[in-house]
Amino acid sequence: MARMNFKLRSVLQTLLIASLLIPAFATIVPVYRMMIQLGLVNTHLGLIIPQTAGNLPFAILVISGYMATIPRELEEASVIDGCNRWKMFTRVFLPISLPAFGTVATFVFLWSYNDLFSSLVFVEHESVRPIVVLLSQVSSQYGTDYGLMTAAITMTVVPVVIFYLLAQNTFEKGATAGSVKG
Repeated sequence: MARMNFKLRSVLQTLLIASLLIPAFATIVPVYRMMIQLGLVNTHLGLIIPQTAGNLPFAILVISGYMATIPRELEEASVIDGCNRWKMFTRVFLPISLPAFGTVATFVFLWSYNDLFSSLVFVEHESVRPIVVLLSQVSSQYGTDYGLMTAAITMTVVPVVIFYLLAQNTFEKGATAGSVKG
């Protein structure tokens, strides 16, 4: 979308932006019915597919916006060097866009990891529920047991901290991209 002009580009971009305006709560009933028909309720895949579909418009818009800032000269130079579209993408655009992919991956991971609503709707079995549901259950069942709440919060936060530490360099490059010229 960022580099090629085609007939329905503006329509597609408008649809992506419009899809960001639709709250997940408005689509939960049809999505739940589809998950029942596909047999994905109470499965990990039943949580992954709606999260992926819900976060895809955000990811596409951010990454295409980032790729639009890549100079056209790099594209022209790769064509002169004999690259086709696929080689141009994998050898020029993809390495340059890694900070954008890292930033999008961090945001999508955090949004999906913290999504209590989908976890409660699509999963009933305790063995499939994500750890975020544990926080809700601890506070509602045991009240203000600070030791238990601290242990639950620690179990919930540790994967997020590990993910951030692994993606820290990529995230910082993506957050500061375009702020320094030179």
